[in-house]
Amino acid sequence: MKKKLTVMLAILLALGLTAISCSCQSEAPEIGKKAPAFELATLDGQTVALSELKGRPVLLNFWASYCGPCVHEMPYLQQVYEERQGEELALLAVNIGESPSQAAEFMQSYGFSFTVLLDSQATVAQKYNIIGIPTTFFIDKGGIIQKIKIGYFQSQAEIENILSEID
Repeated sequence: MKKKLTVMLAILLALGLTAISCSCQSEAPEIGKKAPAFELATLDGQTVALSELKGRPVLLNFWASYCGPCVHEMPYLQQVYEERQGEELALLAVNIGESPSQAAEFMQSYGFSFTVLLDSQATVAQKYNIIGIPTTFFIDKGGIIQKIKIGYFQSQAEIENILSEID
């Protein structure tokens, strides 16, 4: 009886763990899958929903001002933003866990003008399974993730090369 109970408990535990891991895996963003939906506020209080950007390629960058590699790549993001202004590319920088004033002060001190979204509770970062920053998602016009870059960009050309693949 004790042996049967132990076996049954082991099976139930295994089934429970399988169900949990399967549910997490199905939600984790992957190349070739639809980007998880979200809606976040910008520094100026507007709201941006990813669903509103369907039909446009999206560069979605997760960052924080205390992150050295994030700071390193920001000028390259700014250059891409300036050169592609007026085109359909949506460049969105999701600030994780900082206050609006911290993010705004950082952007202003460096003269960056691209759109910053505020993820102060890191809910979108969790949805996107962010384990390190910077992390950037390249999403095509259909809302499908085409490339995921973990780590910082070495140059503007590196970003442009990836964008040319998804345009």
